[in-house]
Amino acid sequence: MIPYIRREKILEIIGQREIVYLPQLLEIFTDASESTLRRDLKILSTTGHITLLHGGAVKLKVGSTVDLPIQDKLTLNKTEKDAIARTAASFVSEGDVIYLDSSTTVLPMVHYLKGKKITIITSSARLLSLLDDENITCIVLGGEVVIQTGSIVGSITENLLSTMFFDKAFVGANGFSQLGGINTPDYREARKKQIVKQNSKAMYLLMDSSKAEVTTFCKVFELQECTIITDSDHELLGNFLHSIIVAKSDHEC
Repeated sequence: MIPYIRREKILEIIGQREIVYLPQLLEIFTDASESTLRRDLKILSTTGHITLLHGGAVKLKVGSTVDLPIQDKLTLNKTEKDAIARTAASFVSEGDVIYLDSSTTVLPMVHYLKGKKITIITSSARLLSLLDDENITCIVLGGEVVIQTGSIVGSITENLLSTMFFDKAFVGANGFSQLGGINTPDYREARKKQIVKQNSKAMYLLMDSSKAEVTTFCKVFELQECTIITDSDHELLGNFLHSIIVAKSDHEC
């Protein structure tokens, strides 16, 4: 398993159980050695995600959003994310006012929107640096910037969003499951997505299949409440095929 993915899974497990012991992680990650897991835990502790306790136990650090740094997430499933972003961009029409969040699956959409005369509203502090098309008008929302993810959050952001209306909105999430629906570990992100959904004519959720069966802290909305663009059919989505779009990679097109 790729180290970044393993660390993300470790955070999800700790988030569900509150306190986890190293032997428990060894039982779950059978392909990882004790030294490898200790190294993962040290990295997660250094980045401020967890607190190491005596006796080999770990717990989430108070205030942790259980989210990996954006630099790490950008390297995960790049091919799948690019295919999803390209497919999502095909639904944007001339003159649209669209919302793009800070998801690493949403950000690549910018490259496929070139040449379209549209307006982008975003809560991503990184998105503006990706734009180089004078046809696109970009409005970056104010608020608190989460350095780790590049996301802009808080009451200022929410108040601004509540006054705006979008033709289409494109957002990401940390997981989807029968129990947790579309979910995220950060209640501030959940609130933003809920406001955007309420103020959008069409809502698209962009997630690769690695997010399947993942349940984090906050349910944003139910699976059937938006159109999901993903890279493969998952059995969990079987009852919602009317709102599922499967993106194809370059070699499949």
